[in-house]
This record gives sequence, structure tokens and C-alpha cells, in this order.
Amino acid sequence: MQVVRFLTVFAHAVAVLALWLAPSDARARTHESHTFAAECHAATEYDIGFKEMADKANWICEDKDWRADMPSAWLWFDASSWDDQELPRYFFTRISRHESITFVALDNDGKMRTARWNEQDAQPFAAGPVFQLALPEVTPDTKAVLMRVDLPHSVPLLTEARLTHYPEDADWSQTEMMLLALVVGMLILPLMFDLTFFVVLRERFVMIHALMVGAMMTYVVFAGGMVSMFVALPLWLIAVVGPFCWALGCGLSALFLADFLEEGAQTPFMRYLTIGTGIWTIAIPGFFALQLHATQAVDDQLYFFTFIPAIIVIVVAIAQAVWRGSRSARFVALAWLPIILASIERMLRGVGAYTGPSSLDQLLYLGTGIEVMMMSLAIADRFLALRRERDAARTEARMLEQLSERDPLTGLMNRRAVESRFAALREDGFDTFALVDLDRFKSVNDRFGHQVGDRALVACAQVLRGDGNRDTVAVRLGGEEFVVLMRGKRNVERLEAMRQMIAMRIFDEIDILDRPVTASIGVIELPRATKSLMTFDEMYARADLLLYEAKKSGRDRMCFERLRVFTEPPQARPVIGSKPRPVDDIAA
Repeated sequence: MQVVRFLTVFAHAVAVLALWLAPSDARARTHESHTFAAECHAATEYDIGFKEMADKANWICEDKDWRADMPSAWLWFDASSWDDQELPRYFFTRISRHESITFVALDNDGKMRTARWNEQDAQPFAAGPVFQLALPEVTPDTKAVLMRVDLPHSVPLLTEARLTHYPEDADWSQTEMMLLALVVGMLILPLMFDLTFFVVLRERFVMIHALMVGAMMTYVVFAGGMVSMFVALPLWLIAVVGPFCWALGCGLSALFLADFLEEGAQTPFMRYLTIGTGIWTIAIPGFFALQLHATQAVDDQLYFFTFIPAIIVIVVAIAQAVWRGSRSARFVALAWLPIILASIERMLRGVGAYTGPSSLDQLLYLGTGIEVMMMSLAIADRFLALRRERDAARTEARMLEQLSERDPLTGLMNRRAVESRFAALREDGFDTFALVDLDRFKSVNDRFGHQVGDRALVACAQVLRGDGNRDTVAVRLGGEEFVVLMRGKRNVERLEAMRQMIAMRIFDEIDILDRPVTASIGVIELPRATKSLMTFDEMYARADLLLYEAKKSGRDRMCFERLRVFTEPPQARPVIGSKPRPVDDIAA
């Protein structure tokens, strides 16, 4: 809960910081915004100059047929737009790659004043994805401002172009910047949650989603122009990073979908198709996002059109998973519907199917924030489901392990279990090893049947288990043979009491018996100093010899041996009347 509170405060802090860093004119403007849009547009080859374009008959003066696939694009700003208003001094438009922009102020008498700017001369704003350039002098006698863009890479570079007298008119409004900052804050929380989830549950889809959120956050920061608040970057870099991160995020979305859905939610073919679509989206639209001048004629259209396979495949993949009953797919469908619709709108606007203000991009940013937040809920739901599945699997594994290490009849540990733990038990101080065997047990099975024999074994196990104290470990090796490990004091006396109790317990619980079933025990006490010197098999072999002595001596008894280990050879005692000999000679 404290982590959630911290991340929430952090996200709000980002929003406040963004607003504080935004230019004061963007936070509170003191004048009415006056911007002037182009009246006509055109697209030509390189060899067409301003003299040929000075005739308005060569222009398209309708809001259609916008093109950014020709070497040069043209805009005509008519002076009638700013009649009785302050003359324009600046040009601004959406950040996009281009080679150069040339302006000509055309007067009524035919005079031309020219200003030419290269791509590196553009000045990105710190509030919104726009840049501005200074116009040549515009006078009351100017009838139009003509603009030529060489190697334009984006239709919105043309459709969103404006002239203004006030440079701050290019800024986004306070509301727009607040929404952008809040979206970034919304993206920070899921990113932190993804990293936290990955530490606990190392599932690949969590890390893919974290990378996807990082790509989307970078897209919003660059495409929304927010990056210019913090660092001054060249226009070409801002223009490239945003679209590339969008392609990267969309490609990662497909990879995430293929890995996130439950097993069986997709057919193998659809899963491979989804993965291939993710790779395609990162590689192909990602390449056209670089907006190389060599691909200027096709990259704007192909960047958007190559997203179409991704949209189709993802929609079909989600629909198939929902139809197959996937719970995760329902979350994905709700989360991705807004961003898919906003992406289609942005694609149509990007290819020039229709024009609209740059503020429509807020729909895409908001859809991105909604998608990431809802997908975080989906991941949390999947996280809980996986935890339940893993807990159930671990419980089942522990049960199977216990079954494999427990004697099914008596519930005691079996030989496999004690051998694997023997070294640890010796470390914990279990220094008494007792081998227990029921006397003449075969005759019980032969006379009364194996059911009676099994009841006798269970009764013996109950005695050997004792009162469940932590200082006794009982093991059934097989048949009527048991091992008891003990630690603490007076272990030999405790074992002898157990031995006598075995006969009484069996006789009390099985009234069909006509004689007591006694037990013989071979016991070894081993000092702690030797805890690493003897294995289970060595202890068993030595205890077995003592058990044999007990059986040979008449059964119903215990033989024990207390071992003593010297850390160095003892000193030899001299023989009276002879010279003492070295210890090594005696040992030899």
C-alpha cells in the first residue's frame, strides 16, 4: 500500500512539474489567439519555382488531395486571412522531418521577400509537438505568403501549418498540456507495477509489457513535444523517436498478447501469426518511422498502411481468444478498443484522408493511458491466477513428494527420505541410531493373516513416533524393520521404554493374538564430534550387528554401543621392566 501511495504521488508530481515547466504564456494567455491557415496547397517536382507558383491557378484550394509524396509541397496563405488584424510574423506547424522550408512574401506590385530555413534551424516549442520559423517581412501591401517545403515527410506538416503574429500562439493550451502530463503520470504507475510484478513472478509477458509501457511513455513524451521542456533536442530526432516508439510499442503489444493469453486461448497458427505480426510491426513501420530522405516519396503512406496487418491480426487474435473463453482476452479487448479506434483516426488523418487539428492527438494519448492502466489490471488478475496455479502445483508437488517419502501404511518416513536428510539430522544433533525389528513377525502373518500383521506394524509405528516431539525421528525401512533417530539425554533409557511399550501396545490393540509380539533393538550412540565421519549405511551396518546380537541372545532385548572417537592417537603405556616405545611403533 505504501508503494502504491508513493507511485501515485510521484505521478501527480510529474504532472505538476510539466505544467510548471511549460511557458507562462501556455499556462495563462493574456490575448486572443489569432492564427491563419493556408487557403490553397500544391505538390510539385523540384524544378518548379516561385515564379511558376505565383499564379493561383496552379493550386488546389479545397481541403482535399493533400500530398507529402512529392519532392516539394506548397502552401498559399492569402492576405485576406489577416485583414484588419496584426500582420503575421511567425510560421508554426507539427514537428516532422523535411529538408528545408522557404517563404516568400508576395506583394501586390510583384515584389518578393524570401526567407529560407533548413531543418536544423527549426525551434521546437516546450509546449506541444510544434516548431516555429520566422517569416520574411509581411507588410500591408503583401497579398500572400507562399511556402515551399522540400522533402516533406508528413501530411500534418502541411495541414496543421499556421501563420501568427504572436509566437506563443503555437503553444498548446494549459488543458492540453495538463492532459498530456497526466497521461505520462498514468504510464509511470503501470511501469513500476510491472517491474514489481516481475521481481515476484518472473513471467516473460510482464517484462514485455514493461518494455511496451516504456515505449508508449517515450512516444507520448516525444510526440506530444513534452521532451522539449526538459532538454533541447534537434527537430529530426524528436520527429523520428515518437513514430518509432509507437511502432515499437505496437509490435511489443502483439508479442505481449501472444505470451499473455492463457494456454489454449489461441490456436498454434494464430499464436505464431501474432508473434510474426509483432516482429513485422517493429521492423517495417519502425523503418519508415526513421523518415530517411531516400524514402521520402513513400515513407509517410507506408508507415501508416503497414500498421493495417497488425490491427487486423490483433483484432482477430483477441476475438478468437474471447470466443475460446479466455478471461485475459476480455481485459485486453476492453483495454485496447479505445487505442485501436484512436489509432485508426490518427492513421486516416496521417495519410490525408481528412484534416483535423493536432489536438485530436490527445485522443491517442488518452487511449494510450487507458490501455496501459487497464492492462495493468489485467496483469494483476493474471498474476493472481498464476499465483493460484503455482501454489496449487507446489501443494500438489509437496503432496507427491511426501507420498514418495512416506510409508503408506504407517505414515513414517521411508528409507529414501531419511537417507537424503541424514547429514542434516546429524548436524541437528541426532546422535543416537536405533535399528528396531519385531521378533518372529513372519509367524504372525502366517497364522493370523497380513491384515493383522499390518495392524501390528501400525501399532509399533505409533509407539516409535512417540508423542510427536522434535527429538525423535521414526522411519520404516521395510517389512518389520524400523529405524529411530534421537537426540538429547537418556536416549538409551527412552528406547528401552519404547521397546517394552511395543509389545504392550500391539497386545492391547489386537485381541486376536495369543502371544506378545516383542521387539529387539540394536543401538549406537555416536559423539557429535563424529557427525561427519559415518554415513547412514555405515551406521545401519553397525546397528545391524548389534541387532543380530540381541536376536542371538534370545530376542526381546536391546544391545547398544557407545562409540568413542579420538582426534589423535593415545599415548602408549610403558611395560614394567622394559623401555617405553614410540606410539608409532606400537601402532605398527
